[in-house]
Amino acid sequence: MELGISTFGEVTPDGVAGRAVHAHQRVQELLEEVKLADEVGLDVFAFGEHHRPDFVISAPEIFMAAAAAVTKNIKLSSSVTVLSSTDPVRTFQNFATVDLISGGRAEMIAGRGSFIESFPLFGYNLDDYDELFTEKLALLLQINQQEVVNWQGKFRAPIPNRGIYPRPYQEAIPVWLGVGGTPASAIRTGKLGLPMMIAILCSSPQQFISFVELYRESAQKAGHDVNQLQLGISSQFLVAETSAQAVDAFYPSYEALMNRVGRDRGWSPMTRHQFESLRKFGPLVVGDVQLAIDKIMEQYEMFHNTRFLAQLVTGLTPHKDVLKAIELLGTKIAPVVRKETGLSKPTE
Repeated sequence: MELGISTFGEVTPDGVAGRAVHAHQRVQELLEEVKLADEVGLDVFAFGEHHRPDFVISAPEIFMAAAAAVTKNIKLSSSVTVLSSTDPVRTFQNFATVDLISGGRAEMIAGRGSFIESFPLFGYNLDDYDELFTEKLALLLQINQQEVVNWQGKFRAPIPNRGIYPRPYQEAIPVWLGVGGTPASAIRTGKLGLPMMIAILCSSPQQFISFVELYRESAQKAGHDVNQLQLGISSQFLVAETSAQAVDAFYPSYEALMNRVGRDRGWSPMTRHQFESLRKFGPLVVGDVQLAIDKIMEQYEMFHNTRFLAQLVTGLTPHKDVLKAIELLGTKIAPVVRKETGLSKPTE
């Protein structure tokens, strides 16, 4: 199994037009995190796109390019590219450029996004939510396979037999679809035969078993080899030498995040009881090394996933604790999980 890190780059908003001190510091920390992830042998590091004051990553490809300069082996991905509100041509060019810089280590997880700020920001109508994604995904996949594109759609100017450059170092950019649990998303991803990444954050992992089955059934009906499908699971994560240390470092950040998001979505405030329930019985991977191994393996038994992304929640968590969690994931957790699953890290 591949193991890696996912982050959306939480940051304390600076609230000023200049001298974004917190943002600058968080960017430096992110580069330190991906460098360490590479050094401890993790497989992938993914940067997620948001357009909010409490997240510093709005352009994952730029972070990926910066990360390419300080790493050697680790795959570099977006943990979501909000494809609905961006231009597929420019997006492909950016990822192809990162692929050239990194020597073929770029990947993309495309999705519709769990937040909607990018739609009015870039002039798109939220009523076109699904139709935008469907059209832009089709164009992106065509560009990824064909150097010269002849295309016409509803939301973008036509492309009349134009070459799209640069081309990536790899034959094509690996494109995953990031999904949240809508059956139509599983069916679409399966029909296309694309890798699927599921974010399991607040729901019981068992609720996604039928969702994964639907993905594989749809792929099989479309003529794809189910044994070649890649499936990723992403859950929020922090490990430490003891579970008590992990909980103390993680909970303030988690509570603050859930309450910020909850205010926008009408949720009740997060309680410590809810957190402990999610940690013990739900998807949260927060504890010591053995707890993390057990949780990741439980998910593997349910889904037979080929990738696990540990989603960091770092707003109020000391950076030293984040670095320690990355170190433990790479040196203590990953070797055991790879051995148990038989899905070892590919050799060069």
